[in-house]
Amino acid sequence: QVQFVESGGGLVQPGGSLRLSCVASGFIFSNYSMRWYRRVPGKERELVAAITSTGGGVTNYADSVKGRFTISRDNVKNTVYLQMNNIKPEDTAMYYCNGVRAGRRLESWGQGTQVTVSS
Repeated sequence: QVQFVESGGGLVQPGGSLRLSCVASGFIFSNYSMRWYRRVPGKERELVAAITSTGGGVTNYADSVKGRFTISRDNVKNTVYLQMNNIKPEDTAMYYCNGVRAGRRLESWGQGTQVTVSS
């Protein structure tokens, strides 16, 4: 059974930092590219960051977070991280992780972790 458990969100002031974690289980983590998504009520889910399973973990970012967020993974701990720096109010959202292999995303979703940016 595929499971994702996201954590690390919270209330943060603009310019602050957070480190999100997502522990995955139920599939061979090291075989999957991992992604962080975010969702704001009433809007489409947005792909925020991705890291490949091979090649030392090639990363890609949405333009809105490039230079501020860093995705990384630990294949021993089956965990993917999202380091968020210089957080902005528009980063307020529920954040989720998921895995992709051969162009197919896993169907399960975790409960997400809420990030709220407010002064």
